[in-house]
Amino acid sequence: MALEQLTQTPSLPHTNIDYDLASAGGGIVGATLACALKNSGLSVVLIEAQPPSVAVARRQAYALSLLSGRILQGIGVWEKILPQITTYQQIRLSDADHPGIVQFQPSDLGMDDLGYVGEHRPLLQSLYEFLADCPKVSWLCPAEVMNVEYQPSGVGIKVRVDGETRQLRSRLIVAADGARSHIRTAAGIGTHGWKYWQSCVTVRIKPEKSHNNTAFERFWPSGPMGVLPLPDNRCQVVWTAPHAEAQALKELDEKEFLALLEHRTGGLLGRLELDSDRLIFPVQLMQSDRYTQSRLALIGDAAHCCHPVGGQGMNLGIRDAAALAQVLHDAHQRGEDIGDIRILRRYERWRKKENLVILGFTDFLDRLFSNHWLPVVAVRRLGLWGLRTVQPLKVLALRLMTGLLGRHPQLAQH
Repeated sequence: MALEQLTQTPSLPHTNIDYDLASAGGGIVGATLACALKNSGLSVVLIEAQPPSVAVARRQAYALSLLSGRILQGIGVWEKILPQITTYQQIRLSDADHPGIVQFQPSDLGMDDLGYVGEHRPLLQSLYEFLADCPKVSWLCPAEVMNVEYQPSGVGIKVRVDGETRQLRSRLIVAADGARSHIRTAAGIGTHGWKYWQSCVTVRIKPEKSHNNTAFERFWPSGPMGVLPLPDNRCQVVWTAPHAEAQALKELDEKEFLALLEHRTGGLLGRLELDSDRLIFPVQLMQSDRYTQSRLALIGDAAHCCHPVGGQGMNLGIRDAAALAQVLHDAHQRGEDIGDIRILRRYERWRKKENLVILGFTDFLDRLFSNHWLPVVAVRRLGLWGLRTVQPLKVLALRLMTGLLGRHPQLAQH
């Protein structure tokens, strides 16, 4: 299906239109939710502010866990995605230039792989193409949610599309509109957390040597650096540093930047070339006070944000989408009202605690390794020694990183 087909907004009469679920946001997480509900019998409308051709064009890449792969496979879209992304078979953790490197192998879990790295375009485009064959899914794109009115039996949603204001009615609205969610804010749901002293510089590179399908995480006192393997022997770099240092890295002369990056990667990848512009974004930890209220559920970055160390952010959103889809599908099969707060709290109880574990884990890693204090340095190197030598500890850490700890959605068990 051509992406431009999705820009053709359905012809809607100027009267109320009923859907079971409206998703405010049609990015990867919102689209995953819609795909996961394909066979649920529920009618879904996706309301996305950007035209599909713009939405898929973001130059970004994500680490995808084993569990995320299983969820996408259960949905039925994985066969389309997998040939377009990279599978990695090794993870290397190191504390700056300290020689005590931890290497994770698939054999540690009895698996063939340890995870995947996917660029934004093939992921979202594959989801959009899958949705083209979902008769119960409608699109409003590009469109903007102007107002949401919560009522006992449903939600009234005022949407601006093609310069016109239209009124929709749904049993439930899902906020999948990102960390600055207007839906969450308008609903009066607070958040807690903090902005880190760091920003992330992201860039794609072409290394001289093969990346050998290896994911690197190198911890430096200024912040962690992740290097993720991409197709065509490219890599995605996520370089965390204090704000001023990160800004300087973004503005540094290309030759100097690459020389510093070659040093920071320990020469393992040889000489490097830039394959994209350098982008910068601040880092924050955020957890919503609640994920649900009557007729509303939050998923993905609208519900939580974590430090990028370990590449967990997108995976949490995909798991949110799969968990919410399961709760709604089961409730619908039992004839229950999917917008009832008692139903939605089943999703919140499932996901809020699991997400909090990952938020705490990534925060702990960043604070432990972004530190010069000698007692902390000694503790973290003892921890790395434990990961190298104590197999049960190594397996536990790896199961957490790959998403295999915790409750698995039914989609991941197919």
